[in-house]
Amino acid sequence: MSFFPGKDPAAGDKYACDALETVVVPRSVDLDGFSVRRALPHAQRRTVGPFVFFDHFGPAEFKSGQGIDVRPHPHIGLSTLTYLYDGEIIHRDNLGVKAPIHPGEVNWMTAGRGIVHSERTAPDHRREGEPLHGLQFWVGMPAQKEEIEPSFAHLEGKDLPIVTGEGKTVRVVAGALFGARSPLATTSETLFADVSLDAGAALPLDAETEERGVYIVAGEIVLDPQLSQPAGLKGERDYGLTTRELEILQLIVDGKSNKEIATQLKLSANTVAVHRANMMDALGIHKTAELVVYAIRNGLVNLP
Repeated sequence: MSFFPGKDPAAGDKYACDALETVVVPRSVDLDGFSVRRALPHAQRRTVGPFVFFDHFGPAEFKSGQGIDVRPHPHIGLSTLTYLYDGEIIHRDNLGVKAPIHPGEVNWMTAGRGIVHSERTAPDHRREGEPLHGLQFWVGMPAQKEEIEPSFAHLEGKDLPIVTGEGKTVRVVAGALFGARSPLATTSETLFADVSLDAGAALPLDAETEERGVYIVAGEIVLDPQLSQPAGLKGERDYGLTTRELEILQLIVDGKSNKEIATQLKLSANTVAVHRANMMDALGIHKTAELVVYAIRNGLVNLP
């Protein structure tokens, strides 16, 4: 039902330059009968910034009578971002919202204390069949906002700023980039941009952003270490852990709970739990006690 018009990186491929920290090979999964590629969470990388879940669906071509039917299901304590390249999806939720999304538009659903929604192909679009292609993310929320009232926002393509020049076209969907800020209201500062590059064009990545991810929807790119630096504060890494993970590791060794760490670092408890699991995976450790011992023996933390 779906295909991906590009070459997959092979697991274990050598990195082309030091600008790469991790190469994630999305795995194909079935979502209610519709094939998608899931990039996050992944064994090699569970999160990128607040993004905890990332699906690339399509491009697919539905025949007459076909479409997607993601039945009503709940979300809690997170936000979802949906962005389309082709086709249409109808969003419905228990807030009474019914909204179609089209290419170049964005849906941002804040689950907060709880929301139920469905995503389907409209009957008139199902009748003749049509293509479908897009991205969907789950975005972690700050702990103090996880229980806020649920809400839904839709922005059309004309509402999103576009930066052009030097062979690049950048639509700023969320956050700010190159002096342009999206009007989309998010629960924390983040960034998502849809970028098209002409052959030979370059896109500098902000070195001040702690964690950055690039996903290639179509085509090929070359990463230049002079244009982007490895993720993490000042590009520094220890034993494959990010600076944020080292901060969390220090607090784990200090005996802090996930909730206490989340409060101190202004993160959600879920984000802390994901980072903890990511560290254990990276170090090949299965118990918190073993993680503490490893951190102390290898000088990854400061002792009281």
